[in-house]
Amino acid sequence: MLRKLLIAFGIFEIAMPQSVIDACERIGLKNPEAAELRPQALWGARLEGALFVWVLARRESGATIANRLLALAGIALVLVPEPLVELSQQLVYENVDELEPKPWVNPAARLLGVLYLTVAALSTIGSDEAEGEPARN
Repeated sequence: MLRKLLIAFGIFEIAMPQSVIDACERIGLKNPEAAELRPQALWGARLEGALFVWVLARRESGATIANRLLALAGIALVLVPEPLVELSQQLVYENVDELEPKPWVNPAARLLGVLYLTVAALSTIGSDEAEGEPARN
């Protein structure tokens, strides 16, 4: 069930990346109205959604490059979120110096890391049977 929910989120992020970015800005910035996105920001969000869908929908057991990248990013976000938050802001926003992060940005980044690790872990489960659903023949 969790796999299907995360695939649905990935599809939503591909189709409506601005909505996802807007929600993240409301969560993480005191002044989200001041945020000026770089042109590639929407494509970055779509790429993240596509990566979720790709690794979760493949149903192949074992680690792929995409799976390993997600796991590595997840570990880094959990352990050292601050430099990754700063890097992502530089990549996403034109006016980073004008933005005012809320105090819970780094804990939220850690939660994002946990999400990445969850996606990576679920992608290594190769069948519905492993999720408690009966296998289809």
